[in-house]
Amino acid sequence: MLHVSNLGCARGGVAVLNAVSFDLTAGQALVLRGPNGIGKTTLLRTLAGLQPALCGDVTMPEDSAAYASHADGIKTALTVTENLTFWAAVYGLKLTPDVLDRFDLADLRDRQGGTLSAGQKRRLGLARLAVIGRKILFLDEPTVSLDTGSVAMFARWLQNDHLGQGGIAIIATHIDLGIDAPALDLTPFKSAPGTGGGSDEAFL
Repeated sequence: MLHVSNLGCARGGVAVLNAVSFDLTAGQALVLRGPNGIGKTTLLRTLAGLQPALCGDVTMPEDSAAYASHADGIKTALTVTENLTFWAAVYGLKLTPDVLDRFDLADLRDRQGGTLSAGQKRRLGLARLAVIGRKILFLDEPTVSLDTGSVAMFARWLQNDHLGQGGIAIIATHIDLGIDAPALDLTPFKSAPGTGGGSDEAFL
């Protein structure tokens, strides 16, 4: 389970969200909505433990979560297979061939990461999520650079493979992925203008 209670988040030392609360259990997802700058990325980074919360609690099993941002996180000199093998090994796991098929990478298995198109790199970056074995995924605009077919392919993996096997996902996205998940509009949780607090951490 992921339990979030009265969470407050800041960006650059300025509070952006306050009193965010929700619970998710195995097989559930939540889609974050709201205008640009409302704090979707800040919330995801705070949930993932990449920056400190202003207040509140985030409770989940230890070493159960992973965060994926706009960066593809691939090594350009390694092949597609080598990239996925590397990420699986980081988490003490092994690459299974079905991952290449699920993300339409089988024909690209021997291509170096640096020679891939933007969409292909994105598919490879998302395929990392299938090889690291983390049950809770914090996803920040995961479908950037993907065409319609690739978006549908990723949504199928998320719904059937990740959520269908007891995973949890929180997704910041402006598009409809077509997955079975409620939306949480962050607008009501926006902090009052001028509210301070928190560190002036570098925002990456």
